[in-house]
Amino acid sequence: MLNVQRTTLLRPCLCAIQRRHHSEVRVRFAPSPTGQLHLGGLRTALYNYLFARHAGGKFLLRIEDTDQTRLVPGASERLIEDLRWAGIEIDEGPDCGGEHGPYIQSQRTQLYSDAVARLLANGSAYRCFCTERRLELLRKEALRTRQVPRYDNKCRHLTEEQLQPLLAKQTPHCIRFKLTSHETPLQDLIYGSVQHNVSETEGDPVIMKSDQFPTYHLANVVDDHHMGITHVLRGVEWQISTTKHLLLYNAFGWQPPQFGHLPLLVNADGTKLSKRQGDIGIAQFRERGYFPTALMNYISSAGGGFEHRAHAKLQLLSLSELAKEFRLELVNSHPSRLNAQLLNDYNQLEIKQRLTTQQSREQLVKHVQQLVKQTYSTHSHLDLAESHIVDVLNWAAQRLTLIQDLTSSKLSFLWVKPNQFELKDLTAKQLQQLMLQLQDLKQFEKDQLNDTLKNFAKSKALKFPALMKTLRGALSGLQEGPGVAEMMEILGKAVVLERLEECMKKATQVESTRVQQL
Repeated sequence: MLNVQRTTLLRPCLCAIQRRHHSEVRVRFAPSPTGQLHLGGLRTALYNYLFARHAGGKFLLRIEDTDQTRLVPGASERLIEDLRWAGIEIDEGPDCGGEHGPYIQSQRTQLYSDAVARLLANGSAYRCFCTERRLELLRKEALRTRQVPRYDNKCRHLTEEQLQPLLAKQTPHCIRFKLTSHETPLQDLIYGSVQHNVSETEGDPVIMKSDQFPTYHLANVVDDHHMGITHVLRGVEWQISTTKHLLLYNAFGWQPPQFGHLPLLVNADGTKLSKRQGDIGIAQFRERGYFPTALMNYISSAGGGFEHRAHAKLQLLSLSELAKEFRLELVNSHPSRLNAQLLNDYNQLEIKQRLTTQQSREQLVKHVQQLVKQTYSTHSHLDLAESHIVDVLNWAAQRLTLIQDLTSSKLSFLWVKPNQFELKDLTAKQLQQLMLQLQDLKQFEKDQLNDTLKNFAKSKALKFPALMKTLRGALSGLQEGPGVAEMMEILGKAVVLERLEECMKKATQVESTRVQQL
């Protein structure tokens, strides 16, 4: 039975815990390299990082690769790259070392072998020779009788006389841990008092497989102990397993760390996030153009952990600012709902923020230049002047969510200069007169531009649609796109006048050529 009580009184005081057990907070993020990092994993890493930084402690990265059948080549490197992109600094880990390495479990097998020997010696574990066929028959029989499949602990009762012949024949076997009912409730840092008697619902778990690799339960406990982990913050799906882990700590005679289990991340409608959705991987967010700080604020906006963020005005905080405000005791125990619109709002806020300082603004300009060159690699006439890009970004910061949106086909006029243009329904002299009126405008906004263009067409007896078509070609070389006045507002006065000047020169040259031919 799972019994959860969550009250303020039952939740341990974190400061007291730290003083009682350890002098320095040490947390770890321990992913398996079986695929890409997803939002749930990044949230776990983030909350561990914020907790450690708030307490002045250390954040460790450990790669848990003991399940050799599920490894994905390159996944570990991508995990580290994603964490660093997100701004999470790793104090100890595979690529930066530390006093408690190696930080890859497949390189720590001797530690696990020694730990198993210790458990066998003190009677807390035993060798299991059951074949896969027998285990499958047990599963089928349990399902037939509508029971939960579980191992029947048969090999726990093997005598020494029964063991020796099997060992002499080198019969394949695994090592199982003896579950007991003598357990105290887990004092979860988030959920309060949690009690789950695993011995009543589960068979003895395997802790060392026949291939001599440990299972998650053993490796997790052994590594957390030897790496001096003080607090384990992980997803609530591991809460039941924590009971087994506490029993293992007890069998070893080790002081366990403090445990806190983070609630599930769910969609806004309460449905569970799914890897099959294909849009919760960190790589996808990066490719779509979301900024790391925006993504981290988005994740931290769900589930609590901060005193004033829930009802405050939307604010983009750096990781150091988030760490300063973070309080584990304020994390909610109910599922954390993600509001997708918030991510867009945060990303737009980050665009605005990056435009406020020279260094970040220059980086943003270079980013846009690179995107435009990649998108329009076949065009030789691109407008990539820094002042133009800054003007476009200031416009985009009020309207667009992603920088990548600036390279959409409907906005190609921002970057691609008209290469060939023929002035129709408008003379070079009339164009020059229009430019003078545009030059005198104090506000270069859509509504005022529309009025100016209509009045100009009326004063010159020009058909307004024909004028708009001509100007569209002069400014973009396109036959369709945003309204001409809106296009002019986006381009800004300087670029509009520059492009019209180029068109006027071409038109003058054309007219001169015609006169000479006559």
